[in-house]
Amino acid sequence: MSSNFEIIEKDAAGRIGRLTTPHGVVETPTIMPVINPNIQIIKPNEMRDYGAEILITNSYIIYRKDELREKALKDGIHSLLDFDGPIMTDSGSFQLSVYGEVEVTNEQIIDFQQKIGTDIGVPLDIPTPPDVPRSRAESELETTIERLAQARELVKDGMLLAGPVQGSTYPDLRERCARKLTGLNFDIYPLGAVVPMMESYRYADLVDVIVSSKKGLDPTAPVHLFGAGHPMMFALAVALGCDLFDSAAYALYAKDGRYMTSHGTHHIEDMHYLPCSCPVCVNRTAGELNNAENRGELLARHNLYVTFEEMRLVKQSIKEGNLLELVEHRCRAHPRLLDGLRQAYKYSDWLEQCDPASKSTFFYCGPESADRPEVLRFSNRLDRLTITGTALIRTNPVKRDREYENLLIFKPPFGSFPDELSEVYPFNAEVVAVPDYESLGRALENTIRLIELNPDAKFTFIRKDGLEHPLFGKLAGIVNMVEKVNDSEQK
Repeated sequence: MSSNFEIIEKDAAGRIGRLTTPHGVVETPTIMPVINPNIQIIKPNEMRDYGAEILITNSYIIYRKDELREKALKDGIHSLLDFDGPIMTDSGSFQLSVYGEVEVTNEQIIDFQQKIGTDIGVPLDIPTPPDVPRSRAESELETTIERLAQARELVKDGMLLAGPVQGSTYPDLRERCARKLTGLNFDIYPLGAVVPMMESYRYADLVDVIVSSKKGLDPTAPVHLFGAGHPMMFALAVALGCDLFDSAAYALYAKDGRYMTSHGTHHIEDMHYLPCSCPVCVNRTAGELNNAENRGELLARHNLYVTFEEMRLVKQSIKEGNLLELVEHRCRAHPRLLDGLRQAYKYSDWLEQCDPASKSTFFYCGPESADRPEVLRFSNRLDRLTITGTALIRTNPVKRDREYENLLIFKPPFGSFPDELSEVYPFNAEVVAVPDYESLGRALENTIRLIELNPDAKFTFIRKDGLEHPLFGKLAGIVNMVEKVNDSEQK
């Protein structure tokens, strides 16, 4: 358990937290803009204007260049970058993944990070790429754990130390690594070697990596998703429990003429209008931005504005208790993100353990909402509802019928519940007038189970005209089914 991290708000597995570092407190979830010490499109001391509280740079790049190394050793990393807030430094593992070797040892890079005054240091782990043979993943994982254990012994006080979770695309290896590192008591747990998955839009696989790693970690530990910098996937990653993000995407995309939005990326030369109201866009046309001499810098600034704007929206959603609604909206921006959402809801049993039991209002956003943790929680607690005597199940709240001792409301995707709970979360849900197949099926499954759990009660179900599903056949076998043409006949 990290004594440097305090959780202050929760929704799904997402949280707002405070991470204490030697150079100040950082509110999470947040973005750490990547700073290349050799090429700075936007100066580090300007980053606070966009909302940045913490930066990340590469200690290996600094170590290899004599001029940068000498200045960092003499004056410190904060003076080198001209930034007085917290700074995290990577170790060269990215270069190791690209070039296959680096000119530094784990011990040397840890010592260097401490000497230059890094707030959060990273050992030289081995970032095993996706889809490698299991034997390679296991072998490299063992080397990573050895190096991390060595680093933990080298760093005792002062610098926070990150323990990257590796294991390629093998969920059991990710979970095993996370459990092992938890025992070594790191301050932050980055999820490594995930950039190739994000570059190829493998969001379902990314979900597996995040959840399997989280299952092995202490639930109060801060988690860093390495290389995740596109705003359209922040909501999903935060909802799964990621707290820190970093990426050079704001600059790399700008160099390639790409304009970020919360729902995707556009090539600026193809744009006719600028949908953003940031200082870069509000006084320019798309053509003016495309033809500007400093187009790359302007696009980088816009991309940063959009990046932090989305993260603020994510945090506001956590505060309001509607993070999953935002996730469902954002995941419809791309089919592969929708794959990621569906994969995430396969872990609803795990999400349900993290998700607060009481919020404001449940908004049904589509078929995937039928698999949300709130629906699963209701399914798991059906045995708490004891129904005796006669019971009427209707599709809308009405005055109690004296003929029946119990009045239940049928509301997809939940099912049937006592009318007295209608204004209680999550049964106060805003849902569509005509339920889709998935939500109707889940509601009927729960209703059938509720009836089976109360065999001594006598149920009557008033079926609204237009509701069709194969499970109505099974329901008709255990209740008195009454057909009604429309809701007006139920009032």
